[in-house]
Amino acid sequence: MTSVPQKDYRLPLTIMMLLEIAIWGAWQPKIFAYMGMLGYTSWQMSLVGAVFGIASIAGIFFSNQFADRNFSAERFLAFSHLVGGIALIAASFVTNFWGFFALFLIYGLLYVPTISVTNSLAFANLQDPAKDFGIVRMGGTVGWIAVSWPFVFLLSADAGPEEVRWIFIVGGIISFLLAGFSLTLPHTPPKKDVAGADKLAWMKAIRLLGRPFVFLLFVVTFIDSVIHNGYFVVSDIFLTTRVGISANLTMVVMSIGQVAEIVTMIFLGWVLARLGWKWTMIVGILGHASRFAVFAFMPDLQGVIIGVQVLHGICYAFFFAAVYIFVDAVFPEDVRASAQGLFNLLMLGLGMVVASFTFPQMMASLKLEDGSVDWQTLFLIPTGLALLAIVLMALFFHPPTKRPE
Repeated sequence: MTSVPQKDYRLPLTIMMLLEIAIWGAWQPKIFAYMGMLGYTSWQMSLVGAVFGIASIAGIFFSNQFADRNFSAERFLAFSHLVGGIALIAASFVTNFWGFFALFLIYGLLYVPTISVTNSLAFANLQDPAKDFGIVRMGGTVGWIAVSWPFVFLLSADAGPEEVRWIFIVGGIISFLLAGFSLTLPHTPPKKDVAGADKLAWMKAIRLLGRPFVFLLFVVTFIDSVIHNGYFVVSDIFLTTRVGISANLTMVVMSIGQVAEIVTMIFLGWVLARLGWKWTMIVGILGHASRFAVFAFMPDLQGVIIGVQVLHGICYAFFFAAVYIFVDAVFPEDVRASAQGLFNLLMLGLGMVVASFTFPQMMASLKLEDGSVDWQTLFLIPTGLALLAIVLMALFFHPPTKRPE
């Protein structure tokens, strides 16, 4: 039986989440634009973009099968963020591709496992995880929003690579802060006794794909993950080169989506209770289709492009967060953690890898004679994929329960 923590750790755990996701948010929106400034080819950009996906796949085996069972969570976080921060800052001073890729790969392999470790540490030290985890995890969203603001002052309106490399320096500095802060977190010892059970749970979770509703949700999650990650690949370049938003403001513009995410997460339970699993998820996917359609047909309306960023909240909360809740509510208790891992593999792993390879290739193949990109054609592709996912969900997704009990 798991003992309930006697001390209220919600504030330090929220700060932990804020710093954890701020590291990621510092570089993610601009990394593809930065690589373009360095003259990297589309396949080189794709390889760097796939690092998080590669690390997610490796992290399943390392963090679950080794790190969780041999290191206390807080010390693992401290080590990973210290060395990862060094690698991230070093990457900012390297412009040749293979040197940059090697350093970013080291950072990714160290950072990605910390995402699941911070979740585990929070669940282990909250007095009521079911009630409090959502609030603690919202600290991460606040971190993503907050880290966009320093770049208003660090970057100029037409920032080049010498300025944009600050995205890695800021991320590294936050990584050092979290490394130190991790040592103040509650001691969370390694899990020594669940290796065999975990392996069996993974096998059971994979077998669940034999059920039609699980397999269909798996396929649709993959499609939506590619679309979702593709947004981060192309948006900064689109906002600066086509819409005309200053380079030092694009991260703030994109962070509007995270503000909307906080609002939509508040109403997610209410929406699920009224629309049910299927139609809530469909609304989430429709958010992607709508946003990309606006990008395709209204690039000259700067205010509309900025305003449509609010749809990110619907895209994330009504689909991805709903999927997590669905798995926790519907899947057998003994395989829930492993099933969450499978869907997480799609969202952070396979979906990110595919998006990182396909979207830069699409931009390269849709280059016009004047060097610009045929943005309308490019954005109609994810719009079509989102509509396909909606049709699949509407026709073939038949979950065992219509809505949360």
